[in-house]
Amino acid sequence: MDFDLNEIPIEELPNILIPPDYESEYRFIDLNECYQEEDMDDHEEEEEEDDEELHSSANNMVQPQNRSLGNKKKNLTSNLKRAIIENLMQACINGKLGKGEITNIANHFSVSTRSVSRLWHDLKTANANGVMLDISSKMVKKVGRKKNQIDLELIKSIPLRRRTSMRSLACSLNLSTSTIHRRIRDGNLKPHSSALRPDLTDDNKKERVEFCLKMITEGMNVFRNPSFIDMYDRIHIDEKWFYITKTSQKYYLHAEEDEPLRTCKSKRFITKIMFLTAVARPRFDHAKQEMFDGNISIWPFVIKEAAKNSKNRVVGTMETKAMKSVTKEIIRNCMINELLPAIVEKWPFTSYKTVIIQQDNARPHVHENDEKFMQVVRSHGVDIRLLSQPPNSPDLNVLDLGFFRAIAALQHKDAPTTVDEFIASVTRAFELFSTESSNNVFLTLQSCMKEIIRIKGGIHYKIPHMNKSGLIRMNQLPVVLQCDSQVVNEARAYISGTQQ
Repeated sequence: MDFDLNEIPIEELPNILIPPDYESEYRFIDLNECYQEEDMDDHEEEEEEDDEELHSSANNMVQPQNRSLGNKKKNLTSNLKRAIIENLMQACINGKLGKGEITNIANHFSVSTRSVSRLWHDLKTANANGVMLDISSKMVKKVGRKKNQIDLELIKSIPLRRRTSMRSLACSLNLSTSTIHRRIRDGNLKPHSSALRPDLTDDNKKERVEFCLKMITEGMNVFRNPSFIDMYDRIHIDEKWFYITKTSQKYYLHAEEDEPLRTCKSKRFITKIMFLTAVARPRFDHAKQEMFDGNISIWPFVIKEAAKNSKNRVVGTMETKAMKSVTKEIIRNCMINELLPAIVEKWPFTSYKTVIIQQDNARPHVHENDEKFMQVVRSHGVDIRLLSQPPNSPDLNVLDLGFFRAIAALQHKDAPTTVDEFIASVTRAFELFSTESSNNVFLTLQSCMKEIIRIKGGIHYKIPHMNKSGLIRMNQLPVVLQCDSQVVNEARAYISGTQQ
């Protein structure tokens, strides 16, 4: 006995499942209408009309959404399934599809004929069983090829010199670089940039711990942990070379845009200028309104001299040139003629009478008891003192903790071409640095001091992440950080032990 697999029962069937929030522009065909008893003459006329509809069905197809060309083996989305079903319903005549309709629809949507045929079969089965067709994805769990099993413990046994690139690590593990890249993306591996740190001696570590312990106040409450001082009386100064451009710069270009060309005669002679920077911790009132921005100033070490006759300028034109070397006498003159007047002008002496200028112990720096500097300080009628931080300790100065990097990042956005433009760009970047970021750097300094005390003066530590932006939004950013009393006592015992 022969069966027509396309035949549909006569009983009345429900509609195809289409999500209720989907507004269809097309009329769905009731497959039961084509099985009503009709006259033979009418049937012959309908066959002629059916032939015309078969020829025009390809032109009336529903346009696909998110069509992807060139890949017929793809997973069908719910929207794409819905569009294919609508085209199948439109192409269906008397409960059957014309010859080649499945192929035409598959080509139109750039999917395989097997996928369209399976949807047509599911559509007929749903109508035959009197249920609604479910077009949701059947891939609800993890699908696809299983990951390559890698013994990550083997990575620890590979020397660091063979783990400097993904290609080298992949070769050591006998894997592909794409597999290593996926493991990095999944978080099983992490890239790390290892910077050279100062080589600390035992005396260096001791001085670092002593310096940090002097920044701690016990407070009046014995039940609370000791905390750091607010550092509102400190001015951090330091020198830094700024370069007019980078040897390597990253840009984001349009796909059809030409790659820019940057040239110079020699990368060894890129214009650079040393700047002396002075910053203090900004201050805010109880309503978080700024009272003092903390930005004292920034000064370039340059000279003005008359230029010789050349094709670029006439003889006698004043030209700005960077100092090739900065000596102690130059720094002393800058501190006396530039730094001290700026402090006297901007510093709020009403709240803090004594000002401490913190600097590193570089040889060109002015000594704490320099007589010329102290005479000028007394002539201004203020109490300003110099303090040298421990040697080999750039992590104890806010300028090296992030201030200089932020200024350099802002400065390179201007792309200056002359020395005067370069100086103006760095000065503008210094002025644009926000007081909120400056205050955050001072809190980072206290975090570094906590770690230095904990590891007894070492430098191999990670700066704790405080989520300062989130604390600022919740108005919970602390002014000072607390340090565990047990850690402080252990550090003091360490200092006492080294002194014996």
